[in-house]
Amino acid sequence: MNVFLKSQKKLTFCHKFLRFVLFTTLVTICALLIGCKKAVNRFDSVSEIRSNILLASNDEFSLRIYIGEREVPYSADGVARETSPRFDAYMVAPNGTKTYNFHFKIGNETYGGEMSYDNVKGEYYYFCTLAVGQLDELSCEISYDESRVVLTAKSVLTEHTLSPKQILQKLEDTETDFFAGLTDRYGFAGEIYVRLIFEDKPYYYVGVIDRKGNASAFLLNAETGKLLAKRTK
Repeated sequence: MNVFLKSQKKLTFCHKFLRFVLFTTLVTICALLIGCKKAVNRFDSVSEIRSNILLASNDEFSLRIYIGEREVPYSADGVARETSPRFDAYMVAPNGTKTYNFHFKIGNETYGGEMSYDNVKGEYYYFCTLAVGQLDELSCEISYDESRVVLTAKSVLTEHTLSPKQILQKLEDTETDFFAGLTDRYGFAGEIYVRLIFEDKPYYYVGVIDRKGNASAFLLNAETGKLLAKRTK
């Protein structure tokens, strides 16, 4: 009888121990899964940001400036790499036969140089790797032959314009299934482009490329984050 009771106690202890092990294992797995879910930050997968646009024009010239960041080397392959600051200036002039020099000042430093000409787009351009911060306006000097023109480019941003990070979060909240389908415990399986664009007013274009090369595009209201159009695969 004593042997039987001892056997029963051992079995009871073993059952309790196994239940304890299973419980702690499940708790650990749940904690790991929750931890992995919290660790996914899709903004870390953004490989290009256009955060500001500045515009200026007169009777002869039209100037637009894009400010942001872009991965280096640039490759639309679904893998986000480290980004560098970008300052891109585009100018439409009366003709494409002249040599134009473009200069601007940030603080006490002057930047710029000779603009190149794009025969296909019919416009001049100047690129540089420069972090200029969030500008409301920028005075730009354009010199050619013996002439000199000063244009003050003004930002299209308003006090209500969302930031690239905010607009991506708005899109994630709207397209939960889409982003969840490209996310696993290792993170986001793709790269994201967040570009401010301007037509009659500011909008945001968000592009997503997965590791298989499938591209999806979204157009959002820059102030509310409302999704206006999308094309997904």
